[in-house]
Amino acid sequence: MRSFIYVVRDRAGIHARPAGFVVKEAKKYKAQAVIVLGDKRADAKKLTELMSMGIKYGDEIKVEVSGEDEEMACTALETVLKEHL
Repeated sequence: MRSFIYVVRDRAGIHARPAGFVVKEAKKYKAQAVIVLGDKRADAKKLTELMSMGIKYGDEIKVEVSGEDEEMACTALETVLKEHL
């Protein structure tokens, strides 16, 4: 398993557009990707789960990726978050 921490820099927090980019990227890989905020967990491949987390500006989220292509998936998700959130 690989993981990284990301602090949300978008003043609007997570909303449909950046969440859509995260989901689209996560679905490209076989690895399971989970977004963690406190005690909440969401499958990064499911838009409704990700949106329901209520991630706001300044929140520190953890992204956990596990599976056969976890290395590539983790790097790609980190890039997408930096570009869109």
